[in-house]
Amino acid sequence: MPHHHIVLMKFKPQVTPEQITELLQLLAELQHLIPGITSFSGGPNTSPEELHQGYTHGFLITFGSAAARDAYLPHPKHERVKAQLSPCLDGVLVFDWEAGF
Repeated sequence: MPHHHIVLMKFKPQVTPEQITELLQLLAELQHLIPGITSFSGGPNTSPEELHQGYTHGFLITFGSAAARDAYLPHPKHERVKAQLSPCLDGVLVFDWEAGF
């Protein structure tokens, strides 16, 4: 059953738009490097509702299964991108669910 992994991010004020774009590109590349990822989508918040609570960017990764997600989390290539991303963040929110509806 497909499994979705959504991450919302608050970047530190000194992180430039170019750095954010580069980090999102590194995340997007993971779909070609780690087995089990079926899709990736990410970008800046564009909602007019003003409910973002400071989270400015996000991404959604869909995996073929929860087991594929579990293999992705400790994967060295994921850890490498996470190590570059984490120092740039003031906050992060992660939420996963299995596609059931």
